[in-house]
Amino acid sequence: MIRFTLNGQPAEIAPDAMLLATLRENIGATGTKAGCEIGRCGACTVLCDGAPMNACLLMGWQIEGSEITTIEGIGTLAAGAVLIRAMEIENGFQCGYCAPGVMMSLTGLLSRDPAPSDAGLEEALEGNICRCTGYHSILRGARLARKMLKDETT
Repeated sequence: MIRFTLNGQPAEIAPDAMLLATLRENIGATGTKAGCEIGRCGACTVLCDGAPMNACLLMGWQIEGSEITTIEGIGTLAAGAVLIRAMEIENGFQCGYCAPGVMMSLTGLLSRDPAPSDAGLEEALEGNICRCTGYHSILRGARLARKMLKDETT
């Protein structure tokens, strides 16, 4: 078995197991959504050592010793907690299917760069498909999170 950390807690995965399946079926972290399962939709995005990655493309052997954060653990990250509040204020999501992946992608960016440009926000979302085409409200929420993070540091 391969050991890694999941939302701050020790976890294990078989070397040949897909992270997405292990999260959903074995661990019960069902907030990470299964979408296309070929790395194109972003619904399964998690943070792997702080970087957004598609859980459907990660195998156990690739995450040995890594820190994996899922949507269930996003509130423990400063940028994640702010982003949650900003998305609530801006009604950032419609159906919510893309929400976990979008939140993870944006949290990864805002954790690295709390003041990204609008182009940087858009680039961070390139791997996330919103089937409702709610990108305008998602970007409003992301911009508000950026402002809130800036206000916290000043």
